[in-house]
Amino acid sequence: MLDWLEYRKELLGRIGEVGKLSPDTLRGYQTLSAAGGKTGHLDAKTRELISLAVAVTTRCDGCITVHTGEALKHGATREEIAEALGVAVAMNAGAALVYSARVMDAVAAHGGA
Repeated sequence: MLDWLEYRKELLGRIGEVGKLSPDTLRGYQTLSAAGGKTGHLDAKTRELISLAVAVTTRCDGCITVHTGEALKHGATREEIAEALGVAVAMNAGAALVYSARVMDAVAAHGGA
């Protein structure tokens, strides 16, 4: 698959380059990323598990490598990660079902039987 640790290192280097070219963009991202941690409603591990589920639904390899490391750092187990990923799978299946209903509605609107 991927050398996830090397990919993370290379990715963070490239993001650093983007930050030099567009510092406000990077600062804006960092502000958004840190905002959830300031409320204290969810612990860091829970936020990282959510991040992993979202990373799967958005198909973001960079998010996967960064948030896997962070989830493990905050004490997430393989089982907890797998459960969070199960939620992502269910959400993707649910979204596909919802959009399947939309297709059938479009079929009807186009005069299909």
